Amino acid sequence: MYAKLFILCCACAAAAAAPGLLDIGLSHGYAAPAYTQIAHTIAAPAIATHAVAAPVVRAEPVDPNPAYSYSYGVADPSTGDHKDASETLQNGVVHGSYSLVEPDGHVRKVTYTADKINGFNAVVERSGATHAAPVAVAAPIAKVLAPAPVAVAAPVAKLTLPAIGHPWR
Repeated sequence: MYAKLFILCCACAAAAAAPGLLDIGLSHGYAAPAYTQIAHTIAAPAIATHAVAAPVVRAEPVDPNPAYSYSYGVADPSTGDHKDASETLQNGVVHGSYSLVEPDGHVRKVTYTADKINGFNAVVERSGATHAAPVAVAAPIAKVLAPAPVAVAAPVAKLTLPAIGHPWR
């Protein structure tokens, strides 16, 4: 059925597109107005073109022996937070260390080195007393009260649907 409809549509499109195929003398004396075409010749302006060289992209120089060094430290007596860290890179070898105060009062110090040949190597030292580090505790901001009991209202109305019987019973 679709094939017949497709063929009919193609035939109608071909008939509508072919000039003079459907002219069966139904014209009513209407003639299309005559148009004259005026040609204007405009000369294109002469534009001097010259080749523009693409910008040369130069690679940034790469340091064959990069080096850096950094360190930081925190010492907060109100919270008991004490830690520091430092690290340097020289001749392809990283040397570093960090230390911190653990909650039980011990000081943990880690010293490490890393390079392409030996990988990462660390030495961990633990020293100090076994007492807990002093920690400041903030006072509570507000007192929490027990919630008041909530009253539950009884239902206002009960909705019941009428029983509908089947027509064949």
